Amino acid sequence: MNFIYTTVSKVGLIRSQNEDSIGVFKTNDGILAIVCDGLGGSNAGEVASQLSVDVIYKKFNESAQPDYIERIKFSFLEANKAVYEKSVSSPAMDGMSTTAEVLFIKDDKAYWGHIGDSRIYMFRNNKLEQLTKDHSLVQKLIDDGVLSNEEAFLHPNRNIITRALGDDGLIEVDLDKLDINSGTESFFFVCTDGVTCTIENSELEEIFKLSDIHIISRRISSIVEERGAPDNYSYVIISNVS
Repeated sequence: MNFIYTTVSKVGLIRSQNEDSIGVFKTNDGILAIVCDGLGGSNAGEVASQLSVDVIYKKFNESAQPDYIERIKFSFLEANKAVYEKSVSSPAMDGMSTTAEVLFIKDDKAYWGHIGDSRIYMFRNNKLEQLTKDHSLVQKLIDDGVLSNEEAFLHPNRNIITRALGDDGLIEVDLDKLDINSGTESFFFVCTDGVTCTIENSELEEIFKLSDIHIISRRISSIVEERGAPDNYSYVIISNVS
């Protein structure tokens, strides 16, 4: 199975610097996408996100572990260690952390790891599925039945996250995998909350029905900017080509 992809990472219309970092790497085994949204103010968020992309790629690529879920988990743990140690080594970096999404696709399987409120989606058969669940205050309120999804989208505290890479010396990472039908066109969408704070899931589903990866990308970017692009926004779109 072959794959095509496109990426976008922009500062948005309000922020002064881009604290998102992304990377897409074609390996001997498959294709690896990493999307991180840094937190911490000043330059610390940018440092945390870029360091995480670098360490995750390096550790994933160097590993000989045949179980890709375990390989992703190991990469997360090593990146967390690197970010945490850097954050406590300098006052300028104190408290920095980052969300992290890792998606690896090989043949007819997709594997992923997730921490924070960036997201991974899959679109196939005209349906968009959110594969990850936000680690956030608002998501907890949804789980507890206090908020609906519609109310959560407009909630003033939707940017408060409950888990991040580098927050602590120990982390808990969500990990999973699924089968891909090689005969069905599929899209994977990995993005920061700069996208999902402006575009609802139902709207994203309609956008992905446009089918062309480049048209989809341009449409997403234009909607984010039409709505003020209040945050950095970054994403990776990957499509299988039969």
